[in-house]
Amino acid sequence: MKRTWTIIGVADVARSFKWYQSLFGQPETLPAHDYFGQIVDTDGTVLLCLHRWGAHEHPPLASRDRAEPGNGLLLFFRIDDFDDALLRARALVAGLEEEPNVNPNTGTKEFALRDPDGYYVMVSALDPP
Repeated sequence: MKRTWTIIGVADVARSFKWYQSLFGQPETLPAHDYFGQIVDTDGTVLLCLHRWGAHEHPPLASRDRAEPGNGLLLFFRIDDFDDALLRARALVAGLEEEPNVNPNTGTKEFALRDPDGYYVMVSALDPP
């Protein structure tokens, strides 16, 4: 089995950690460190890693001033509780980037929003309606 651990640079790991847990309907916990945290599914699968800008010496995570956060990156999550996630998303942001619609390519419902650091987050239903 192979897994991807997507790591994004964030200004405040604890804030982003709480935001993603809320979006995914997970119980609120604290990240392992103030500079790094992993959003983990109930089966232990890492969904997303959050890394504080400038912590350690990873060149692409050195500073958010080097490029616009999220440029060239689309965070795409397939979830099994679409309607509940939509309600949670609306509570997290003033407005969605894309209102719920059915993607003609996948046949699944999806919507999009921006996270606290400006990343574009696409949320898609696991199964077609």
